[in-house]
Amino acid sequence: MTDTPVYVTTRLTTAAIAAVRIGVALLWLQNAAWKPPPNFGGLRYFTEFAVTRPVFGPYAWLVENVVLPNFTFFGWLTLLVEGGLGAFLLVGLATRFWAVVGVAQSVVITLSALNAPHEWQWSYYLMILVHIGLFATAAGRSVGVDGALRPVWQRSAAPIPRLLLRLS
Repeated sequence: MTDTPVYVTTRLTTAAIAAVRIGVALLWLQNAAWKPPPNFGGLRYFTEFAVTRPVFGPYAWLVENVVLPNFTFFGWLTLLVEGGLGAFLLVGLATRFWAVVGVAQSVVITLSALNAPHEWQWSYYLMILVHIGLFATAAGRSVGVDGALRPVWQRSAAPIPRLLLRLS
């Protein structure tokens, strides 16, 4: 007998992890929906708070001098990143990679909108924390493509399956 704890993944745990992953995916898809091109109106509105109500001075400078003058590029980049977050988390593919992207994107959003009027600051902190949880639980292995294909990736020596194994 060992002193090492044994962790048992129950169906309830698996379902709960999958539900959180899918809920977060839907959050990103909904977030992407209110930033339509070509002007990315909602995104620009909240991005400007990084300058008018700064959270972190160097980030405010970056937004004012790099992001806002090149806003169309950053608008498309944001739309693609958030759409990718929603899509990949929804199906549970490369979930650990997308969880890290979710932390990064949540930090960017926090640095832009944390001091915006009528915002609940904890919503931004919770976005960061939920992505840390998705990473820690390898959430795509719970009713996701990562879980279904992981055994195949483990048997393969090809570079793409090995990469997907690391990202899952």
